[in-house]
Amino acid sequence: MAIVTRHGVRPPTVSNDQINPYSAEPWPKWDVPPGYLTAHGRALMKLFGAYDRAQFARAGLFSPSGCADAEHVYFWADTDERTIETGHALVEGMLPGCTVEVHSAPAGTRDPLFNPLAAGVGHADPDLAEAAVSGRVGGHPEALPAAYRPALETMQQVLTAGKTVKQSLLELPVSLGPARSGLADMRGPLTTAASLAEDFLLEYTNGMEGNDLGWGLLTESSLRQMMTINTAYADLMWRTPQIGRTLASNLLSHVVKAMEQAATGKAVPGAIGRPGDRLLVIVGHDANLSNIQGTLNLSWLLPGDLPNDTPPGGALVFELWRQPAGGDYSVRTYYTAQTLDEMRQALPLTLDSPPAKATVFVPACSTAKAGSPCDWKAFQRTVEAAIDPAFVK
Repeated sequence: MAIVTRHGVRPPTVSNDQINPYSAEPWPKWDVPPGYLTAHGRALMKLFGAYDRAQFARAGLFSPSGCADAEHVYFWADTDERTIETGHALVEGMLPGCTVEVHSAPAGTRDPLFNPLAAGVGHADPDLAEAAVSGRVGGHPEALPAAYRPALETMQQVLTAGKTVKQSLLELPVSLGPARSGLADMRGPLTTAASLAEDFLLEYTNGMEGNDLGWGLLTESSLRQMMTINTAYADLMWRTPQIGRTLASNLLSHVVKAMEQAATGKAVPGAIGRPGDRLLVIVGHDANLSNIQGTLNLSWLLPGDLPNDTPPGGALVFELWRQPAGGDYSVRTYYTAQTLDEMRQALPLTLDSPPAKATVFVPACSTAKAGSPCDWKAFQRTVEAAIDPAFVK
């Protein structure tokens, strides 16, 4: 089984000084540095880890308790504090008291699994990336603010409460161009609002109350409306196939090789983990999940959520099943995440009260059987065909 998960709840990744111009009142202070995993976020990931242990035990993959299974799991996290600590929290919930290393690249380096371009893997064409995004909006990025005007106005009302602010969200100029990173760069209301919507989501899922929750003006309803901007931005800038393949090919190549290693029981060059591992957990970011979606043309919808949303702790799971008759393997793919209430209230996750789950259909290999499984070889061919080898290391 291979799990690609987003880290848990964190504060904004920038200082309040950078976002205060958009609001009439200062943004709330957090008890950890920008971008770090919060105590509440850690607790949520421990709950997820404990639930994973319970469902793995039910499936016969793990024993119900003890550390005997610790030698059969492999964790790899990006080098950020929040990703590494999310890995530790999952281990604490899944295998309490057991020794499990959370592997990562050396501190201060760019891990090519999560950000290949920054790590020097491949050379992207920024003009092509810009054209790919522009083509999805008919060459009219300036039309995006009007398309999401109701959600932008809702956000502006929460930000200003009718007062004057230094920088009006609705007055930001729109631009789309090539980026030095090799990708596309879009600026304007949609880009800024997508980031601020994420900040409001983090306040909500961290259990903040009163003035710390959108200055007392944020509701679940208004949050859901604002998050349509966030998912729209991710769809354009992370799920556009040209960009998705550039950024996810390296990660997907290593994941599918790890699954091949599990299916054959033999070491495969480029695989993450070891032959004999039963579980591979990769802890990254929402962008990584969206990049995979764009590369493989995946979609999901959790009950009560927005299409293709990637909230904190959400995970894309590839289950490798061996058939009793004949010994052939198949792959079942699904997406899972805690609901807003489960995150806000830190509700326990059990087999009777699980996180939300959505079956994911993999085009070109999924079948009409329950769970939309792929034959393993068909899944392997599908993923390898989608990968751009120019961005694999």
